[in-house]
Amino acid sequence: MRAVNRFLKFLCMLAMFSCRVFGQPPLPAPQACVRCIRSEMEFLASDAMRGRGSGTHDEQVTATYVGSELLRYGISPGGDNGTYIQTATIVNRFAAEPPVVSFSGAGHQARWTHGEQIIVLGMPSETVSGPLQKLKSFSDPIQAGAVVLIPAGANQEGLSGVLHAGAAMLLAPAPPQYEQRWAVIAKRMPRIGSSAMGSNSVVLLSREAVAAIAELPEGAPITITAQAAPEQVQQTWNALGILRGSDASADQVILLSAHLDHLGIGQPVNGDDIYNGADDDASGTTAVLELARVLGSGPPPRRTVVFALFGSEEKGGLGSNWFLDHAPIPLQSIVANLEFEMIGRPDPAVKPGELWLTGWERSNLGPALAEHGARLVGDPHPKENFFQRSDNIVLARKGVVAQTVSSYGLHPQYHQPSDDLSHIDWVHMEQAIGSIFGPVEWLANSDFKPEWLAGKKP
Repeated sequence: MRAVNRFLKFLCMLAMFSCRVFGQPPLPAPQACVRCIRSEMEFLASDAMRGRGSGTHDEQVTATYVGSELLRYGISPGGDNGTYIQTATIVNRFAAEPPVVSFSGAGHQARWTHGEQIIVLGMPSETVSGPLQKLKSFSDPIQAGAVVLIPAGANQEGLSGVLHAGAAMLLAPAPPQYEQRWAVIAKRMPRIGSSAMGSNSVVLLSREAVAAIAELPEGAPITITAQAAPEQVQQTWNALGILRGSDASADQVILLSAHLDHLGIGQPVNGDDIYNGADDDASGTTAVLELARVLGSGPPPRRTVVFALFGSEEKGGLGSNWFLDHAPIPLQSIVANLEFEMIGRPDPAVKPGELWLTGWERSNLGPALAEHGARLVGDPHPKENFFQRSDNIVLARKGVVAQTVSSYGLHPQYHQPSDDLSHIDWVHMEQAIGSIFGPVEWLANSDFKPEWLAGKKP
């Protein structure tokens, strides 16, 4: 018996020596749970959820379901009062009637109305006016209080710079995605007062309006007016979970996010009025839940991981903006944010099995993840300005390296009732989610801190 014990002791010492010399044996790579993905999607994008409309009871139910899944996966609550739900109460003022832009000069005099020749995205007050400045280059100095006409084909980085340079109003040719949905967007009255637009009025111009404004002389006075409706109190719901890190790196946070809302009940198309939002963004929500399942089932990562499913993204990022001021962790501790948006179908613009990252050229995050196995490439649709069109942008503007993972291929089901489960590519979705496990685990356990490249910070 003593000989057996000595032999067993020798084997233990040999095993310890092997671990020290050769490192721990590799753990099996985590696999996507096909049944988990299917069951989560079947609930989130079902007709019973009525399209998870922003700020509706259906959105609140969705957030509650997501919180229950985080609990099931061993993730601690990060919401209000020890729960998984963060309730945002937002006071809004919207225009009571369509705003009007008026101008005169060089023989031109016009009054243009929101929804006809223009789309007004936001106003800081009921009346905004200033002299016209035609911007030729984004290197030109912006005149404080000017109404700035942006040249055609401007990129979103340039637009963002003008928004923060003191212009009173920004006039921009409507991008294709707005032209295609002009009638739908026209029905939404713009918010008056503080918003994600800051202190600027943002007005999109039809092609007719672009031609007319271009003929005005520099300095021509332009005014936008609207009457504000009474204040509206709105609520939205975020679902938040926290997986605490294991060591000194625990005060560094990786934020994994998606938005859980969609358009709810809307205009019927072929008799269907439920905008299920299967790809947008039940797929991204499911990806975050799968990451929570995988990370919650193993040893805690070195860094803390926060799982955030935001409400009311479709209403202008209301949930993510609330999160900025009510985060369960200090914002400065967030090392990186990966948002997951529309990964339910492959994008024919990239190779099979690939995902793309918005703002690839802005930071070193995408290349680093790709070096560690992520099948990530640059966004093949730069003209769509997707970097600015998801919840990641509110964090990016606060300095966080925040980018969105997607495979949206500009399919015609976008923001239509037909964005339903019948159009989901289940094999692609399983492979897409599974391919990101290893790179995210590496990020959560590494010392790597992504940075914005020179001149590329929003």
